[in-house]
Amino acid sequence: MSQLSSCFQNNQFCILVEYLTSLNEIFPVKTEFARYPAVMTLADRVHSDHDVTPLAASEQYPDSVDKILHFAGKGRDIQDIELFLQQAKAAKINNLLLLTGDKLKEHCDGKDGAERSRYLESVNAVMAAKQFGGFCIGVAFNPFKYAEAERDAQYLKLHKKLKAGADFIITQLGYNMDALKQAKIFLNHHQYTQKILACVMPLSLARANFMVKHQVAGIVITPHMLQVLTDEKQTGLNERVYLRCALQMLMCKHLGFAGIHLSACHKPEEQMLLESYIEQYRHLTLDELESLWNSLWQVKTGKEFVPELPYYSCQPTSSQIIKYQQLHFMHEVLFESKIAKGVGRFIFRAAWWENTPAAKALLKTEYISKHGVVGCESCGQCRLGDTLYICPETCPKGLANGPCGGTTLDRCEFGDRECIHSVKARLAKAVEQTEVLKEKLIPTVPIEVRGTSSWKNWYAATEA
Repeated sequence: MSQLSSCFQNNQFCILVEYLTSLNEIFPVKTEFARYPAVMTLADRVHSDHDVTPLAASEQYPDSVDKILHFAGKGRDIQDIELFLQQAKAAKINNLLLLTGDKLKEHCDGKDGAERSRYLESVNAVMAAKQFGGFCIGVAFNPFKYAEAERDAQYLKLHKKLKAGADFIITQLGYNMDALKQAKIFLNHHQYTQKILACVMPLSLARANFMVKHQVAGIVITPHMLQVLTDEKQTGLNERVYLRCALQMLMCKHLGFAGIHLSACHKPEEQMLLESYIEQYRHLTLDELESLWNSLWQVKTGKEFVPELPYYSCQPTSSQIIKYQQLHFMHEVLFESKIAKGVGRFIFRAAWWENTPAAKALLKTEYISKHGVVGCESCGQCRLGDTLYICPETCPKGLANGPCGGTTLDRCEFGDRECIHSVKARLAKAVEQTEVLKEKLIPTVPIEVRGTSSWKNWYAATEA
């Protein structure tokens, strides 16, 4: 049993210390942090799309050191996770954090004849790891969402991740304790037994400015927070950065979190300073910690960590609802009924569909009939019935099971559109189909299927 699994089994609070594979210097690895068990984690391509892989980086550390390897699905497909699982098992790695990943810095949208960048969804990666067996599987979750639809979409996808087989959850980096409390309440309410850990970071002014300037996906830094950090910098109160981090860690322990994922604190001197503050304040009660936390952040209204909403939560339009109803009716009649399946099997069993001109004509017909209506990109494995007839291919990452963590107030991480999963979440409420977005685990599209007719593939796969 890994050290991580042992901590979870014994309800022992633990600290996961993140190391970046892009760093040239090899820092000492701690097995204990402020008297809590410590486990190293190796991040996947944070600084560059071409960073050393966590698996390769792990070889620089002794086998005796328990490790958690991150695997981000950006630029990867299902065969990549299958190979990774084999390699991780061979390397005796037992702990994984499976992520969809943020936007590739060299993302290609598939225009001008170039192949589109693909992203393997975390849900599909978890399904693959669970089927492979033998791993303690972690997933990410972003509770720091402030538009109703994007928050709903995040929680709906969390349901899927847990159903797929995740063993533990790590939140996105964030400083709104109310959002972290809500995540814990959610798990308790639904009687999920999976462990949850909070991602924290000593937030300096330089780091906060970097995140704002580069619009780091999924992280909320408000003007109020920047002002507090600026004032501290000007008055020489820089060590409050580590004090606040210590307070947040201790508050999470009081709230029942299983541990902390500690980012951007790999230097020994930084770790020692943080540990000293944890030791100094670990005797405080939750109320005392929260009082000090609010004082340091100059909290007066409770909205200091919440971004300004540019609009009130919008509702699906009548045209969106009518479109859903019409497409749902057509889908039931043409693809789900017994008669349709029988006719479809008969038609597509014919030998001429193996003829290239016929196959091309069918594909072109399907594309023309669907592209203008739903944005079809000929994936060959139509998932419209499971996505409320909002095509996953219209998501820049091609995500079918739900959103990534990188949205901002319903806006896509790519910044050029509204997140389709926010649209789905709103629509699901209006047409009472929320369970579909919560329960249905949608498999990934195999590479060999793309560019073929989903109609033919659908009927060929139906049972007589």
